[in-house]
Amino acid sequence: MHALLALTDLCYAIAVIVSAPLWLLRMISTGKIRTDWPARLGRGVTRAFTQRPCIVIHAVSVGEVNAIRGLVARLAADSTKPEIIVSVSTDTGIARAASLFGAQHTVVRTPFDFSFAVRMWLDRLRPDLLVLVELELWPNMTRLAQARSIPVVVVNGRLSDRSIRGYRRARFFVRSMFVRATMVLAQNTISAERFAEMGAEEVLVSGNMKWDSVAIADNVPGSAQLASDLGIPSGARVIVVGSSEPGEEILLRDALLDPSLANVRVIIAPRKPEWFDAVAANLPGCVRRSRHEKGNEETKFYLLDTIGELRMAYALADVVVIGRSFGKLYGSDPIEPASLGKAVVIGPRVADFRDVVETLRTASAIRQVTAEELLPTLIVLMNDLRARMVLAVNARETIRREQGATARTAEILLSMLASRG
Repeated sequence: MHALLALTDLCYAIAVIVSAPLWLLRMISTGKIRTDWPARLGRGVTRAFTQRPCIVIHAVSVGEVNAIRGLVARLAADSTKPEIIVSVSTDTGIARAASLFGAQHTVVRTPFDFSFAVRMWLDRLRPDLLVLVELELWPNMTRLAQARSIPVVVVNGRLSDRSIRGYRRARFFVRSMFVRATMVLAQNTISAERFAEMGAEEVLVSGNMKWDSVAIADNVPGSAQLASDLGIPSGARVIVVGSSEPGEEILLRDALLDPSLANVRVIIAPRKPEWFDAVAANLPGCVRRSRHEKGNEETKFYLLDTIGELRMAYALADVVVIGRSFGKLYGSDPIEPASLGKAVVIGPRVADFRDVVETLRTASAIRQVTAEELLPTLIVLMNDLRARMVLAVNARETIRREQGATARTAEILLSMLASRG
């Protein structure tokens, strides 16, 4: 095993050195160079010794963190009172996890997959169960966990079309990583078959926890204050663009030139902080939330350049446009705005959420359109309350029907934990 760890570390080191001009320049230009480097290299808080069993849940970023809200609550409420540690990779994910779980649970950084860093991370946390959200299998992490007899469970497991193509090309190198997974709880049959194809030996279909990660509600605390802070007049017609990528703001900017949308306001929330300034440059006169600016009667665009307020913005919408679905990326999650009773429009690029979108689309609970169809679709929906209501009602019925994966996942994890007792 030591030779395999060393070989993997050497490959990582070579990759870091060769790609340094690219990633270093990108990190400096986006400000990410100021990240918590000691934690990324395995350092941080050490869990105090207790008799309670410990579950470490690793979620990559904001989307995965949101997906485990219900799971963390169900596990923590169990009579065995397991200690829950949420470990996250990205800076935005850490911030979101701290806001959701920090008051009750420990939130830490997941280190790079160098063996020395993972070894220190495992030494500090001493988990009885290692839970990886969606896919996050790494060679050294799984190898070291197996060496310590720590079960590794993939929950909400998903292998997208793009991911499986890459893994198939590298099958010889990654198969053992999948074999080391004690269990995979997959979102659907297609992903389950793909995990099995790559070598996972115990695979179950548990469903998609993202259906459970939202609360069906008509109001969101703080949304009225957000509207007031931004200067959005009461009763204004509002489109919210959630988790957008660069360029999508131009689609909405141009759409608002249409006379029938003259009185519509747009709140746009870019997916990544490093995109904020460029988006603002494309929206002259926009109000920026981070600068505590307030709009007036002439304001058309509001830039939500903050973290953790998108749900409040969704609550203000008449129509929600799902970002990263009209450009070059692979879509964003439409479940949350649908759960709030909003008419949801999404573009053709949905590879990362294909099953969710197809489920909603089949139920007439979402409108999927091309960039050319976006303007006429917005005109229809913004001027037809009944059309918006039909989408909202169908979406909520669909969400209720699809829920239950979190309870199934929690039951399996707790039974595994009990078997180690």
